[in-house]
Amino acid sequence: MYVEALDVVKYYGSVEVLKKVSLRIEKPMVYSLLGPNGAGKSTFLNILAGVQKPSSGRVLIKGFDVSSAEAKHIIGYCPQDVALYERLSGWDNIFFYASLYGVPRSEAKRRAGELLKLLNLESYASQRVAKYSGGMKKKLSLIVTLIHDPEVVILDEPTEGLDPESRLKVWGVVKRLRDEGKVVIIATHNMDEADRLSDRVGIIDRGKLLVEDSPENLKRMYGPPSVVEIVLRERPSENLIKRLREASKGAYSDERTLKIHVEEPDRAIPMLTELIYEAGSRIDSLKVVRPTLEDVFFRLTGRRLE
Repeated sequence: MYVEALDVVKYYGSVEVLKKVSLRIEKPMVYSLLGPNGAGKSTFLNILAGVQKPSSGRVLIKGFDVSSAEAKHIIGYCPQDVALYERLSGWDNIFFYASLYGVPRSEAKRRAGELLKLLNLESYASQRVAKYSGGMKKKLSLIVTLIHDPEVVILDEPTEGLDPESRLKVWGVVKRLRDEGKVVIIATHNMDEADRLSDRVGIIDRGKLLVEDSPENLKRMYGPPSVVEIVLRERPSENLIKRLREASKGAYSDERTLKIHVEEPDRAIPMLTELIYEAGSRIDSLKVVRPTLEDVFFRLTGRRLE
C-alpha cells in the first residue's frame, strides 16, 4: 500500500473529531474524501500530511511513518487556507518553496512555467501576491504544492471559490497527476467533483468513514433505484417535504428543487404531483435523473451534503 491510515483517532479536548478512521490507497489513484463541513476532512488531511499528530493510530506513506523525513519529501500538501507570502511575487513564492525542497531554480522555473500557463497565471507571476484575487492565490498554492514533484499530493478543497473555468483547469491538473502515476487525495464537499475525478470515494460524516468504493459502485449499492427531480415555482414548505418523505424512500430540497427517491417512477410520479398540488405549489419542470453521490450521502445519513 502506498498510503495507509490505521485506526486514526483525534481528540480536541474531550471532543472526538476522528473515530478510528482507516484507509489504504494504492498508486496511481485519485481518492476523494467527501463529506459536509465539520465532518473531520481537514483534520484527517492534516494528519495524513504530517501537519498534526493523531491522538492514536498511525499513518504510513510508502511504508514510512508520516513524521519521517523520507515521507515528508514525497508529500505535497495544499491546505484549505492559503499559505503564501503576500509581499513577494508569484515567482518569488515559487522559488522560495522550491528552495525548501532543494529544487534547483532552473528546474523550478521549468515545472512552474508549465502550470502557470495551464492555470492562466503566467502574466501575473511577477506581480506581488497581495494583488491576486482569492482564486489566483488558490491556483498559485497548487503550483507551489507541486514544485518538488511529490508522489503523494494532498489537496483540501482545491476548487472552493474558483470560477467554473478555473475549476475545470484544476481538475485537468489532478487528472494529469494521476496519469503520471501519483496518488492524489482530495477533501471536498462538492459531490460532482468527487464523482468526476475519483477512482475511489470515502464518505465521511461526524468523524466516521461510513463507506468507500468507486463512485459508480457507491451509487449502485447505496443510492436509490430512481430519483425524481421536480423544480417548483417557489420554495417548498417544510410540511410538503415531510409529506413527500412519508410517501417515498426519501426527499430533500435545494431552494426550489426537490429530489425524491422512489422505486418505480411511473407509479410514484402521479402521487407526488398530487401531493404538491394539494399543498398549493406549482411545478415548473419534472424529470427522472440518475442517483448522485449526494443521494448516497442522504440515504446513509438522512441529511443533505452541505
